[in-house]
Amino acid sequence: MTNLQMPKVDKSILSSKDKITSDLNQILKSENILSHEDEIRPYETDALAAYKQKPLLVVLPETVKQVSEILMYCNENKIKVVPRGAGTGLSGGALPLADCVLLGMGKFNKILEIDYQNKCVVLQPCVTNLAITNAVQDKKFYYAPDPSSQIACSIGGNVAENSGGVHSLKYGATTNNLLGIQVVLMDGTIARFGGKTLDSEGYDLLGLMTGSEGLLGVITEVTVKILKKPEVAKAALIGFSSIEDAGQCVSEIIAKGIIPAGMEIMDKALTKATNDYSKAGYPVDAEAMMIVELDGTETEVSELIKRVEDIAKKNKCSSIKINKSEEERLKFWAGRKAAFPACGDLAPDYMCMDGSIPRGKLAEVLKEIQRLSKKYELPVANAFHAGDGNLHPLIMFNANDPEQLRKTEEFGSEILKYCVKVGGALTGEHGVGIEKRELMCEAFNNTDIKQQIDIKVALDPNSLLNPGKVYPILRKCAEEGRVHVHGGKTKFPDIPRF
Repeated sequence: MTNLQMPKVDKSILSSKDKITSDLNQILKSENILSHEDEIRPYETDALAAYKQKPLLVVLPETVKQVSEILMYCNENKIKVVPRGAGTGLSGGALPLADCVLLGMGKFNKILEIDYQNKCVVLQPCVTNLAITNAVQDKKFYYAPDPSSQIACSIGGNVAENSGGVHSLKYGATTNNLLGIQVVLMDGTIARFGGKTLDSEGYDLLGLMTGSEGLLGVITEVTVKILKKPEVAKAALIGFSSIEDAGQCVSEIIAKGIIPAGMEIMDKALTKATNDYSKAGYPVDAEAMMIVELDGTETEVSELIKRVEDIAKKNKCSSIKINKSEEERLKFWAGRKAAFPACGDLAPDYMCMDGSIPRGKLAEVLKEIQRLSKKYELPVANAFHAGDGNLHPLIMFNANDPEQLRKTEEFGSEILKYCVKVGGALTGEHGVGIEKRELMCEAFNNTDIKQQIDIKVALDPNSLLNPGKVYPILRKCAEEGRVHVHGGKTKFPDIPRF
């Protein structure tokens, strides 16, 4: 991706910048249209900061009507649109195009309704994940999905990527906690899918939109379910002398029918970096460190925590520590959630990968990652949502060195290919974006990809909404023999145009 290929720039759109600005000024206040280079520079990348591209314009709508009119105008005039929430995405999903209007949803940041009777919250898409829990915790409610970036990431982005978090093992990812959305399609149509009930009639269009990465519509409202806080929660901090023992412990806990609220593993490199950063009291000499949290009633948690201790000892744990206070339990998790920023002390830059594997393959995959680390001469630290097999290798490099960036891309690509090889998936929660786009042919054949593109075409015939993301350059895949265009007769829709 160092020579990242994106849809061809429409020079006629570039030359029409002043007219487009003037036309959009009929929909928006002038202060909500950003066009000067200094104004648009903050929008040139998301959290996959190795890739940058300034958009043609940035627009900041304040109402659903304005979003609808902007999309309708861009659709009629064949102008590309890239939606953006908080910009914390790690797969390049909000990377702009030189000839696009970047649709910044930052002004959609209000909680519209808290409905305790139906145990749900209705909110705008740029409300942060953590703000939902903060708004309802005085009534002893909370919102379960909790990405590490929850203090900053937006709920609309969580829906677009189907984000998870450390407590997804028991409570599910965003899709399991989502009740409804309002979305604006590329032609300006405003639609609602789902609502306040747990299910609705007809096709599961809510499920279709969740995880669609901004390719099918722009989310303008979200309804999520909230849960009552459990009576008690306890966390065990467990050290292991080998990653194999930690992986076996994970498998046995699940095999015994115990479903923790969260179960995380970090390797030695990340444990030390995180402990130095957050002073969480982690066992820094351990080759692998695991956090296992149980929640529920006092009786249930007391019994389960003892069973987890027994399983950990059976699997040769080197240390075990149970929180003695709520403050200590939160400190355990504060360390884990600070793991990514802690890597700032290890290298100028890091690229956070995101793949999923069967739990039983954890040790095997980690060994392969270590082998690749030596091959590419790049350090790597590892964090795992161990219970659901979602791994996050963090590759350390210097983005100012083009050769290191190239090697990092190849390293990351090999990790994800290996995840697929052992029966896993390319992504667990970060999405495909541009980061994994060319790897889609590793997981899907041309028929699979065509079926997905057909859905895109049905909702966005001109491929104007977030083009260049998710779907691979099919000609390149064909040249490499990863998809087969039989006799040149197989026709792929022009998504995206290259």
